[in-house]
Amino acid sequence: MRQRNKPWAPEEIAAHPQYIVPEPSAHRGLWVEYFGNEKPLYVEVGSGKGRFVTGMAEQNPDVNMIGIEKFDSIILTGLERMKELDLPNVVMLKEDVNDINDIFTENEVDRFYINFTDPWPKNRHAKRRLTHEGFLQKYVELLKDGGEIHMKTDNRPLFEYSLQSFSEFGFTLQNISLDLHEDGLEGNVMTEYEEKFSRNGQPIYRLEAVWNDRSGR
Repeated sequence: MRQRNKPWAPEEIAAHPQYIVPEPSAHRGLWVEYFGNEKPLYVEVGSGKGRFVTGMAEQNPDVNMIGIEKFDSIILTGLERMKELDLPNVVMLKEDVNDINDIFTENEVDRFYINFTDPWPKNRHAKRRLTHEGFLQKYVELLKDGGEIHMKTDNRPLFEYSLQSFSEFGFTLQNISLDLHEDGLEGNVMTEYEEKFSRNGQPIYRLEAVWNDRSGR
């Protein structure tokens, strides 16, 4: 969906560095110091308007949440959510997921979330999918041993592709659901898209992929 341009967004974002962290690469390897504690670090890639990342932070005060979103006009809504909640354990970064290894270092992230990402359905665009092996390599360089990636999507072909991609890369899959809201999940935090799709009767697919680095990658 094309986002309406908000020319005031960059200025508003810059005015709130406590919520949208400027120059996050300066904190690479130092996020424990940034948050001032050693709580688990969970990162959502492609956070959109921030409903999930802020909802998770509110529901889970024992973890630190970081959301990554590259578009000013979208992240602005996330900023409004964070200002309203004013939680100490969540920030967002205006960055591109392609640069994620410049933001975090080895063994720094406990969990990644990938929610309702663009499916890029054409085969020639497969490398752009956030569950392509090229992105999985980026994630595993940052995950702790035993770290996890949780994924939700409404797109069945992308889900099937992702199951294969995770499995072939060496992840252990668990808690796979072909209809999340029918199966039920305690503490599930919905994204904007998830609420819309489920309201229309569309099944939500979900998986958890666990990384145990036995391969020496």
